[in-house]
Amino acid sequence: MTGRAVKTVAAVDLGAESGRVIAASFDGNRLTMEIANRFANTPRVQGGALRWNIEDLWARIGEGLAGLAGGSRPVSSVGVDTWGVDYGLLDSGGMLLDAPISYRDDRNAASFALALQTVGAKRLYAATGVQVLAINTVFGLMADVRDDPTRLARARTLLMMPDVFHHRLSGARTAEYTGVSTTGAFDMAGNRWATELLDELGVPTHMLPEIVPPGTDIGALVPDLAVGSLRDARVIVPPGHDTASAVVGVPLTDPGGLYISSGTWSLVGLETSSPVVTAQSQRSNLTNEGGYANTIRLLRNVMGLWILQECRRQWQREGTDISYPDLAEMASKVQGLVSIVNPDDPAFLAPGDMPARVRQYCVDHGLPVPQTIPEVVRCVVDSLALSYRAVVDYLVDATGERPPSVNIVGGGADNVLLSQLTADATGLPVSCGPTEGTALGNGAVQLATLGEFDGLADIRQAVAASTMMRRYEPRTGGGWDEAQAVFRRLVAADQRTDPTPPDNPRDRT
Repeated sequence: MTGRAVKTVAAVDLGAESGRVIAASFDGNRLTMEIANRFANTPRVQGGALRWNIEDLWARIGEGLAGLAGGSRPVSSVGVDTWGVDYGLLDSGGMLLDAPISYRDDRNAASFALALQTVGAKRLYAATGVQVLAINTVFGLMADVRDDPTRLARARTLLMMPDVFHHRLSGARTAEYTGVSTTGAFDMAGNRWATELLDELGVPTHMLPEIVPPGTDIGALVPDLAVGSLRDARVIVPPGHDTASAVVGVPLTDPGGLYISSGTWSLVGLETSSPVVTAQSQRSNLTNEGGYANTIRLLRNVMGLWILQECRRQWQREGTDISYPDLAEMASKVQGLVSIVNPDDPAFLAPGDMPARVRQYCVDHGLPVPQTIPEVVRCVVDSLALSYRAVVDYLVDATGERPPSVNIVGGGADNVLLSQLTADATGLPVSCGPTEGTALGNGAVQLATLGEFDGLADIRQAVAASTMMRRYEPRTGGGWDEAQAVFRRLVAADQRTDPTPPDNPRDRT
């Protein structure tokens, strides 16, 4: 549209490994993005727990916004997406009681076991429709009650991580729907807080805030930040859970297509119009999480590229620094499907010497042990592809329909080896892109609220027009059927030694 004014918004996207502040613009035809600041996310141990470095993240966000404020292009709004599950507690003055605890801290294990004993996995799933996992918010709240009975009493407001930042940006104390949907404390079918379940678990509910849908304008940017090009900016909450924003940014090539939001975690699922809460979906441990425009994300979480990221960090500590593309290229040259692990085994959840854990897993399960760096990488990537294939089977069992194709968004879309192996493992064509799908979806929802898009389909049409997609066709043979049988035996064996519900470990980006 020649002559149309370009509208720009600030999309703040915080992932488990890194964050970014991005200027997302729309000229009537194409969406473009410009990075204002990119920074590491570095949790730290404090007060005996692994906590998010909230003040450092806030400072880095401020640097990015200051850069945009100093530019010549007006910025119409700001919105934040982050990982799910974690939360902050505000006192009566609006200050955090303490730094939010990371889902990778092990404090939830005891309260998770207590919840299973108290109400059982079926009750937890039926009340919420989400995967019954130790890292869910509800078990962190139970741990709060156990560890410091006065802590929740002192809290006036519980905010999920995106809304902690939205509070600092605007002063509002509201909770965005998609973030809340990750808690295991929200009734997806009833569209409300699961207060009866929380009462049964001994969790107080006085601090639960009002829930608003993604795309809500919650107010003006606070005066300290509303300067320069941000002078008139509003705070518009995008889908606060990063995966929900990423799914908005998926230019689905086929109706009913499967999406994989691939980053630190891989979220593999379908978009549905209503929650699927059945005995079959529970057996498959599928989760129902909120999406944009009254959609539901029926999905499972797979450990994702976290294992590879931790492997690379360990190799860097040992003096070997190899880029992710080079690691994938090296792994492509070694034989595949030799060593296999279950990426969702709890052994892989915490930070640490991940190559040693991969090898130990293989030793413990009587499998060939990968020795070299390329062999470890190939083991991890093969295992992720097998996990994706397993989720496809679970979704088919739950819905009765097989997806026609796969769309991968996020940083994992650039992993050529994983993308091709995903096509080979699932037998489905795979389309990859955009890499910054989360920030793109975040910005697009803000732009829709500002009148630039007419709904989700219009957003996706613009995303498709703005993205260079890469496509991978499945190759026949390769031993995937035999490897999948081995993979399923590993999962079954891990379930027998893990007291958690079937196929437990996971979370979000």
